[in-house]
Amino acid sequence: MANKRRPQTAAPAATGAADSGNYPVVGARQPCPCGSGRRYKACHGRAAAQAATELVRRPFEGLPGEADWVAMRELVPAATARLTLKGGLPEGVTAVTLATVLPMAWPALHRESGEILLGLQNDTASGDLSRDLADTLQRALAAEPGTPVDAGRADPQGPRLQDLLDLDAPFEPEVHSGFEFWLEGEEEPAGEVAASLESANSAALPTTRLTGVEGAYWCEAPGKNHLRWVMARPEEELLDALARLHAAGTSSLDEPQGAEGSRLVGSFRAHGLTVPVWDLPSEMTAQECEKPAAAFAERLAEALAVTAPLTAEERRARSGLTNRQVTLN
Repeated sequence: MANKRRPQTAAPAATGAADSGNYPVVGARQPCPCGSGRRYKACHGRAAAQAATELVRRPFEGLPGEADWVAMRELVPAATARLTLKGGLPEGVTAVTLATVLPMAWPALHRESGEILLGLQNDTASGDLSRDLADTLQRALAAEPGTPVDAGRADPQGPRLQDLLDLDAPFEPEVHSGFEFWLEGEEEPAGEVAASLESANSAALPTTRLTGVEGAYWCEAPGKNHLRWVMARPEEELLDALARLHAAGTSSLDEPQGAEGSRLVGSFRAHGLTVPVWDLPSEMTAQECEKPAAAFAERLAEALAVTAPLTAEERRARSGLTNRQVTLN
């Protein structure tokens, strides 16, 4: 699993307060450029800092494949996905590729080939991950080929990914066994990049994206395998439905139901979405998860359609699920 992250308290971002126009960013203790005589942090920097730290609970909402964006951000070690920009690619840019992690934890890289790599699993400066990533993407598009892009401070009024990407284009992650995609079309790594590649490969758990349902990822861990399924459903409705299935003994991924093996053990909460987690037998492969997962999706749809209040047994099941819920971000 990717490391847990929390939004950091950012220094003032790139614009001033909305009520008095735009002013350049200066040091927090320096005089405000508006001429008030007060320090920047006590004047126009205050509104900018507040905008930079407000948390957007579902930063990927509205993007195609929201569940897969969350999975790539929080759960999947090595994966890439091609991004399509509104209006096409700028001159000299050959492709834009989202990647879970880049060498040296770079936020982005403009390759010599003209391809842009945008890293997803980096710490960001504000509470709006979509805006921070859009800012990094814009700076990467303008960077010289062969240049990594450092972290920056996004304008709190600047564009978000939803403004830059073609929302009609498909989002199709490709999961990799390691991070050799860093080297595609490049020379063999050396020095710090080589060390970074070796370290990343050694820490990556084998992971596979299921093809029959959206947002579900099988992973192999010592002792047992897991299925982690990001579900783009309202959390309260989803937990009610999972509780109904759990109380009925139909929340596993076994065939037939009730056979010894898989078990719904809890869930994560990540970027506004709920991620149920199943323990699987160590011999259960990703391919063997496909049919049971599709059958579970049908049972879940039926449970989501039920509007009756939860029974006492279902309430106990729901309490057990929420007590084992872990918030990632």
